[in-house]
Amino acid sequence: MRIPLTKYGLPQVAIFPILVCVVMAALFFILRPSMILIPIEIILFFVLVWMFSFFRDPLRAIQFDENILLSPADGTITEIVVVEDSELGAPALKIGMFLSVFNVHVNRVPCSVRIEKVVYKKGKFINAMSADSGRINEANDIFMQRLSNPKDRLLVRQVSGAIARHIVCEAKVNSEYRQGTAFGMIKFGSRAEVYLPAGPAKHEVMVKVGDPVRAGLTPLLKYLP
Repeated sequence: MRIPLTKYGLPQVAIFPILVCVVMAALFFILRPSMILIPIEIILFFVLVWMFSFFRDPLRAIQFDENILLSPADGTITEIVVVEDSELGAPALKIGMFLSVFNVHVNRVPCSVRIEKVVYKKGKFINAMSADSGRINEANDIFMQRLSNPKDRLLVRQVSGAIARHIVCEAKVNSEYRQGTAFGMIKFGSRAEVYLPAGPAKHEVMVKVGDPVRAGLTPLLKYLP
C-alpha cells in the first residue's frame, strides 16, 4: 500500500510528529488538571495534523500531452511576464507561482525533458510572494531541454521563502524524465518559476494571475502548430 507522504520530507516527517507527541504527553502530566491544558493540546494536535499534511504526496493521474507545459508546483499564479534578463536568455516568458504552507510542495517536471544542468544559488529569505524573490532568495535552477518538438530549453526555479529554508532536488544531469515526474520539493512556504523562450515557437498561455495550479495536473501553456 502506498503511503501518501513524500520521501523528500524525511527526516522531518518522522521526527517532528514524535517531538510534538512527546510535548503533548509532557504537558498533559505537568498541567493537569488545568483549564489551560485543553486549548494548548488542541493547538498542538492541529500542528501535528498540519505537519503530516505539509509533507503529503497525493497520487496524481498525469494526462500526458507533450504539447502542454504542466505546472511544476501547487500554488497560485502570481506573475506572467516577458523578461529581457534571465539565465535562460532573452527574451523569456516567466510564469511565477507562490506556494503557501498549506500547498503540496512536491515539484514535477512540466514536460518530458533531459536535464542539462542544476545550479544552486545562495541568497536571502524574503517573502516568496515577491516577484523579486526569485532573483534575491536562495534558489535552485534546473535547466532542461524538451524531448518533443519544439525542443526548447526550459528553466524551472525552486525558490526559498521567508519560512522555507531547505530545497530538495534529485534531478540528475543528463537524465531524462517523463512529463509529471517528481524531482524534489521546497520545504515550507516558497515559490516556483518557469522560464521558456518567448519565441519563435508559438504558444498560448492557459492560466492568468490569481489562478490556483496543481503540479503535474494544471496546464500552464500550450504549444500551437
